[in-house]
Amino acid sequence: MNRLKKSAGIAGLAVLVVAGFEGVSTVAYYDPPRIPTICYGDTHGVRMGDTATLEECKTRLNTSLDKFSTAIDKCVPTDLPERTYVAFLSAAYNIGAPAFCSSSMARRANAGNLQGACDALLMWDKATIGGIKVALPGLTRRRTEERALCLEGVNAGVSLKWTH
Repeated sequence: MNRLKKSAGIAGLAVLVVAGFEGVSTVAYYDPPRIPTICYGDTHGVRMGDTATLEECKTRLNTSLDKFSTAIDKCVPTDLPERTYVAFLSAAYNIGAPAFCSSSMARRANAGNLQGACDALLMWDKATIGGIKVALPGLTRRRTEERALCLEGVNAGVSLKWTH
């Protein structure tokens, strides 16, 4: 059983965080790198012209978060603080589990450097557009807020403002 299923607190916060960052669209659209996307940033099997109901979008989000939780549980310490875990889950949802698991975020977390792992989130604010890595303001904001959430977990008891 993955960590998302083990904790209602993690599950609720993960849905809130990811849905807040991704927004919802019941009609397929192209994201900035021109990948067909629907619902809460879901790209799996999406084709232009696809539609979904809000309930279908919620189901897709929960199913995707469950899959991503299972994937990152294999590459991060089992005792991560909840908010740190949710920040990493949000990043993995956005960049993909293989990219997350091979990232400096996961490597630093596994080395016991949680501050450094949270800081590494800031390196993931680019998308490949036309073959060129481009910093996207929305991704920069997202990573800054994910880092703040991540550090809330690391610095439990220290109040950090999470603005999302």
